[in-house]
Amino acid sequence: MYLLENIQLALEGLRANKMRSLLTMLGIIIGISAVIGIVTVGNSMTDAVTSEMQNMGATNIQTFIQQRGGDGMGGWGGPVATPQESDLITDEMIEQFYNIHNRYITAIALSNGAGNGRAEDGRLFANVSVTGVNPGYGIANNVDLFSGRFITDGDLLSRRYTAVVSHRFAENMFPFGQDPLGQEIRVSMAGNIETFVIVGVYEYVPLVPPMFGPGLDNPNVRTDMYIPITTSRMLTGGGAGHQTFMVMANPNVDFNEFSADIRRFFNVFYNNNPRFSVGTLSMDTILSATEQIMGTLAVAVAVIAGISLIVGGVGVMNIMLVSVTERTREIGTRKALGARNSSIRVQFVVEAIIICVIGGLLGVALGVAMGYVGSTLLGFPGFPTFDIIIIAVVFSMMIGLFFGYYPANKAAQLDPIEALRYE
Repeated sequence: MYLLENIQLALEGLRANKMRSLLTMLGIIIGISAVIGIVTVGNSMTDAVTSEMQNMGATNIQTFIQQRGGDGMGGWGGPVATPQESDLITDEMIEQFYNIHNRYITAIALSNGAGNGRAEDGRLFANVSVTGVNPGYGIANNVDLFSGRFITDGDLLSRRYTAVVSHRFAENMFPFGQDPLGQEIRVSMAGNIETFVIVGVYEYVPLVPPMFGPGLDNPNVRTDMYIPITTSRMLTGGGAGHQTFMVMANPNVDFNEFSADIRRFFNVFYNNNPRFSVGTLSMDTILSATEQIMGTLAVAVAVIAGISLIVGGVGVMNIMLVSVTERTREIGTRKALGARNSSIRVQFVVEAIIICVIGGLLGVALGVAMGYVGSTLLGFPGFPTFDIIIIAVVFSMMIGLFFGYYPANKAAQLDPIEALRYE
């Protein structure tokens, strides 16, 4: 009952000085809302990036040749060596590796960039990035087909001029509902015009939100057009070697151990190569590092924003000191009637806590709105977790307790005779 009376007195004091109370809460409101908003946006972006990377293949292990010398990017400050054809990983090496380790492998993705191209048909056009791939590429990279099929082993063996295009490409080139499957497209690339037959249409998913680039319905946006890797090599005159390829491991495989197995197998072929060796990087490792970096960044920014809470706490202390001065005679009267120092102290501490809690709740509401709007603008709408809200409210109470204690203690220690004389 004693505590409820103090809460009632605090609320009556806030109602009597609405504008002053609101200005006192302003620092708390801004600090809490900033922290919640930033954490919400950070968590939303982390979830989006994590989801995107998982879609790219959480079980994928990137295998590549790297320059000897420590960092794979030119050694310890030395010049970057350009791999020759004899330095590349050959199809025969990859085939041997698959035959030995196939029980651990879901797919092996091979690719070869054939350059940029432009498909045209009268006034209709679409820009594409032509990539030669094998059947495993579609599995390892989660290529989601709308219709048709992906590149097959038959396409590779016969070096067919088949193509798998994005649905955005199909919408630009066949805008009137015409079925793109089986249609021929003429693509201008490297000064030549090549004709391909569309055998599949996949869903194009951008790597960045629309706000960071042109709209996806814009034909100037380049999307990948997949063709058989053997056809790509024939068009570009490239050899059969790879600087990099992707191994999609089975989900139950120990990625660190399997990555070590991959390095051991291929580096047998590079024991006598003085310039290059084979390295690996798993998507699981990248994912963990990305989550850690983004989490640390979000916490760091939130801590910086939380500094404003200290400013808000100083404001609460200041207004409570003013309140003690204004109510000196009231304090003297209460003491003269027998109020103990602890009663006076509790009264002012409760008032400070009430100010901070109300400010914290308003800050939570504003922070939730700011976080949702901010994450939506970035393309990843989200809300703060319940534990963040609880922490924010409890933290605001702690601010009230910490910054309200000094004014409350000062009020409790007033001499009742001097307080009654105060004008």
